Amino acid sequence: MKLCYDLRAGVAVRHVKVKPRCAVLTMLKRLDKIRFRGPRTRDDFPDLAESPPASDNECSDEMQLKPRAALRDTEDPAGSGSPTMAAAIQDFQRSESDRLNEVKGHLEIALLEKHFLQEELRKLREETNVDSLRQELERERSKRIDLEQKMNEVLKSRLEDSPPQPPRKQQSPSNNGTADKQQKEVWSSRLQKWVYERFGVYIEDFRFQPEESTVEAEEPLSAKRLTENMRRLKRGARPVTNFLRNLSALSNWHSVYTSAIAFIIYMNAAWHGWAIPMLLFLAILRLSLNYLIARGWRIQWSIVPEVSEPMEPPKEDLTVSEKFQLVLDVAQKAQNLFGKMADVLEKIKNLFMWVQPESTRKLYICLWVAFITSCVLPYKLMGFMMGLYAGIKFFIIDFLFKSCPKLRDKYDTPFIVWNSLPTDPQLKERTNATVSRRLSGIEKVQPVVSRGSLATVPCGVSREEETGRSHSTKKGAFHEIFNLQESERPLAVCENGWRCCLINRDRKMPTDYIRNGVLYVTENYLCFESSSSRSSSSKKNKVIKLVDITDIQKYKVLSVLPGSGMGISIATPSTQKPLVFGAMIHRDEAFEAIFTQYMKIMTTTKPPASAEL
Repeated sequence: MKLCYDLRAGVAVRHVKVKPRCAVLTMLKRLDKIRFRGPRTRDDFPDLAESPPASDNECSDEMQLKPRAALRDTEDPAGSGSPTMAAAIQDFQRSESDRLNEVKGHLEIALLEKHFLQEELRKLREETNVDSLRQELERERSKRIDLEQKMNEVLKSRLEDSPPQPPRKQQSPSNNGTADKQQKEVWSSRLQKWVYERFGVYIEDFRFQPEESTVEAEEPLSAKRLTENMRRLKRGARPVTNFLRNLSALSNWHSVYTSAIAFIIYMNAAWHGWAIPMLLFLAILRLSLNYLIARGWRIQWSIVPEVSEPMEPPKEDLTVSEKFQLVLDVAQKAQNLFGKMADVLEKIKNLFMWVQPESTRKLYICLWVAFITSCVLPYKLMGFMMGLYAGIKFFIIDFLFKSCPKLRDKYDTPFIVWNSLPTDPQLKERTNATVSRRLSGIEKVQPVVSRGSLATVPCGVSREEETGRSHSTKKGAFHEIFNLQESERPLAVCENGWRCCLINRDRKMPTDYIRNGVLYVTENYLCFESSSSRSSSSKKNKVIKLVDITDIQKYKVLSVLPGSGMGISIATPSTQKPLVFGAMIHRDEAFEAIFTQYMKIMTTTKPPASAEL
């Protein structure tokens, strides 16, 4: 831009003052277009303020300061000398500032472009996964190299095995034979290569590999998870239970017309030998109905009307007692379910293991009869007989047995055999009962035996071991610990005792208030052995006569906890407050044993008292 010298010098100075601002503004607009092009915003580049070039505000401040200084120089005529010199200096300063701003703009554009390119390159690398592609390519190359090496080795071995060929001077029959042989080998190698390329992938699938042992991670115990699993089990077993309930209703003639129609159709199919095809057709029909139900059709067919159980909404905010009660309910259901399953499995095991020979002998004879019949009779006749028997058994015999329980108890052989089969706990009780009977018989015979007969006992066997009357604990003989007679020993029910804690509310010291130990019941005493007692006969042990007990009842130590509690309260004349045996896992079993023995003692001691009166 050219400057005017004479009177227009001031105008030129004003142009110099305004024009750089316009240039800076246009440059900043252009930079904004370049910097923030596309869908990006300023928030995507938080590090632009840390770039080496100065910011836009700094540039604009410099540009504002420099024209103001130049304006002051031009407004001071005494310091500038002449208008021509002021205009020249102003022109020089303007050109230098424009050059610096232009250089800064180029640098900032270059840095922004570099930043954009780095972002694009990083995104491309993340999207394409160059490293994984490179590794896969390396694997394919290594496979190709291995195959080429194998092919070369095969070809070399075949060439070495083949005899050396003389130079062809004249075609002879031998040369023709070798040429044909080589050609056959080439064709065979090509054929092998083609077969491997076509079916090699399928052949690799039949390669034997060792099994990988995978250990499933076990979930931690959770009340919510346990409850949800029980509900899932109930929902999953509902179709099976509904099917069994419908079969039972069909056999019990719940609907007379439905059962009569089913009986007639089944017996007709069994008479013509169509029993198995009819069952298969019913299975296909059931699957077809399930398909229609899944497609949205409303189809309900049931002999017994289904009872819809109300769905309880899951509670999120539960108190501690509610959570504890929920866990107890679920645990009780799981206990009962597992108990039923264990009973069935143990009965089947005992049936096949000759635990009860009478029941197993019947099964043994039935199997021999079925085997001989299957060898003699044709299969068509056997199928006819089995079909007729199944129909009569299901529709008539079972109905009579269910309607007449006495008839069932006498003549229903499978029912009688199944109920007579014992489980493992029942077998254990039987063995304990037989042992106790033998011991009681020995005890009855023992007083009659004279002292001289004790000499017939073998050496090394004591009198206690022979009679089986003594019982010992971890700290010594039972009668020595509680200072009782030798005839006193725990009952068969509590041979190992019940773990519990004695709460003596008459004591104030914490060590005497609660004691952990084991509770025993004998014929005449209730004995508590403290676990903190160091000697065999300690004062911490407790012995209570059953005759002295004035009251016995079940007790709940903490009223906050749900349920009926896990304690037994026993009142005696020597204590102001009843003694409590708490924290007993088998509380009901212990209460029944103590109460039974107590009533037995009280009934045996009352008649003499009444006679005296």
